[in-house]
Amino acid sequence: MPGPSTASTPLDARVEGDGSPILLVHGLGGNRTVWNSVLPLLIPKAQVVAVDLRGHGRSPLPEGSTFGFDELAQDLLALLDRLALPSVHVVGLSAGGFLALRLALDHPDRLRSLILIGSAAQCDGHTRAIGQNWADVYTNEGFDAYALRLLKDLYYPDWIEAHLDFADHLREEVKGQDLRGAVQWGLNVRGFDVRGQVGRLRLPALILHGMDDRVVDSSHARYLRQSIPGAQLRLFPRTGHFVPIEHPTEVAEALATFVDGVEARRAGAAGASPAVAGDK
Repeated sequence: MPGPSTASTPLDARVEGDGSPILLVHGLGGNRTVWNSVLPLLIPKAQVVAVDLRGHGRSPLPEGSTFGFDELAQDLLALLDRLALPSVHVVGLSAGGFLALRLALDHPDRLRSLILIGSAAQCDGHTRAIGQNWADVYTNEGFDAYALRLLKDLYYPDWIEAHLDFADHLREEVKGQDLRGAVQWGLNVRGFDVRGQVGRLRLPALILHGMDDRVVDSSHARYLRQSIPGAQLRLFPRTGHFVPIEHPTEVAEALATFVDGVEARRAGAAGASPAVAGDK
């Protein structure tokens, strides 16, 4: 893996709780607030690190950044070093899942497990077309049309109808957003494809996906389940792309249960003597 083209960027992060370390990574154009409803449910059970990637949220946009995955990964590794976390459970949402997959492939020693939500091993033509449409609407029709397009593409229609106040919140958030980082990362995301590599992963893996995801088709979740040895899959019916926002309680419970299971197996492996480990 090539080194980063710029020095690592100090990332802003919300760090709370005590216990198994869980790193929450948002997607393209997002920030750590996407986890706001999940995070309070995890804090009693884990040390949670919700990060803003470079050029997103409260993290700076470094001059000259190419937003390559090597740069983004280096930022995260530097953050973990700063927090004295040698390894973590990494949760990646959407394009944050692309980044989580690169971390798992290139730095498996830094991951205790891999959790992918609404993500894939490839940015396919459908997802690229969705992203291009967002850019076109933003450029040609303005903020309001762009926010409406995001709302329709990212969330299940029934959820939107039940949360109309969220539509107003999203519109206001978009108006104040600096999208330069998202645009640059989006150019790199278009070429993401690790389908030939995921089969060599040997990490505990959990895949969560909305069955009505209009951005990343749920067939990608099934592919990941079949390609990553031992991976677990949970599909959410009547759910769009942002599963943590539509189903925060279920997502928090799924993460906590999975992480607890991984930690229990790690503790058992560490505590077993060679003689006991060899008994049948």
